Amino acid sequence: MHLSVAVVPAPAQVVVRLTGDAGLATLPRLTSALTGAAGHGTGSVVVDVAGARFADGTALHALAGFSDTLAAAGRRCRVVGAPAAVRRQVAEAGLAGRLELDGPLSGQDPVRPRSPRADREPAAAWVPPMREEPRRPRPDPDLLSGRGGDTRPVVPVALDRWR
Repeated sequence: MHLSVAVVPAPAQVVVRLTGDAGLATLPRLTSALTGAAGHGTGSVVVDVAGARFADGTALHALAGFSDTLAAAGRRCRVVGAPAAVRRQVAEAGLAGRLELDGPLSGQDPVRPRSPRADREPAAAWVPPMREEPRRPRPDPDLLSGRGGDTRPVVPVALDRWR
């Protein structure tokens, strides 16, 4: 398991960004980062879990304990960027009342794709623009035949290719 933790202090809050696997094996790194974030003395600590996977409930319970400690001191801890899987884990662990999430706990992702409107036609797949480009002439293999030039057809080529 690997967990990357970035602590980004700002005047009003500290952001703790988690990336990777958060679980029992990475718990010391997580608690050290949270303790460091609390040490900045800001009124709010934001924990970004968009890039984190929670293998077991230990890291979520650590976040809940950290949130409780900050709340007792008159500060707050917000958990942002939680995908649907993490929201379900929070609900199943019974931590919904202890963790402040940035959206609904219903197991749905907070950002939903736009539903297609009936009055609009579905978008076609994007195709790069094409232009006609003649092929380079090939030398005539039979110099005595008298035929010159290239008689091959023109081939369409994508405009966005590298040159």
